Amino acid sequence: MNAASIVLSRQGQRLLQIGVTLLLLLSLEGFAIPHLAAPQLGVSTHKLAALQSVLLLALGLVWPRLNLGAATSRIAFWLLIHAAFAILAAFVMGAIWGAGNETMPLAAGTAHGSAFQETVIRVVAYSSAPTGLISFALISWGLRIVEHTSPERTKTVRY
Repeated sequence: MNAASIVLSRQGQRLLQIGVTLLLLLSLEGFAIPHLAAPQLGVSTHKLAALQSVLLLALGLVWPRLNLGAATSRIAFWLLIHAAFAILAAFVMGAIWGAGNETMPLAAGTAHGSAFQETVIRVVAYSSAPTGLISFALISWGLRIVEHTSPERTKTVRY
């Protein structure tokens, strides 16, 4: 087992742990929804956390199979974590503050905060897009089929 395989295996395990922890937190967050300043945004946060937890669990299972080097897998891993939690943080801030309709009008409805609150939500939410796209591109690249030549055989083996 080479260094990249060990890193990928650990990162996959971490994604599974984060996904299960997020499921636990969203289960508890459900009790707080009626007490939030923007309950409809709280429901959206709840659904988003459920989606992200399932995504992280699925990627945690796939992660050890990625064909990425140690450095590239670290970049993909941390960009994925940032993307997942940045957008979730923006939704949580909006639900607590009763703000966010400038950035996420469908989820926030009429919940409008101060200029500062709306700017913070926008900056945090928008930071998740490029990091998520880069991470998903690296993950897609890591899922490619690579042909290796086996030293014992003269034919090419596909993994």
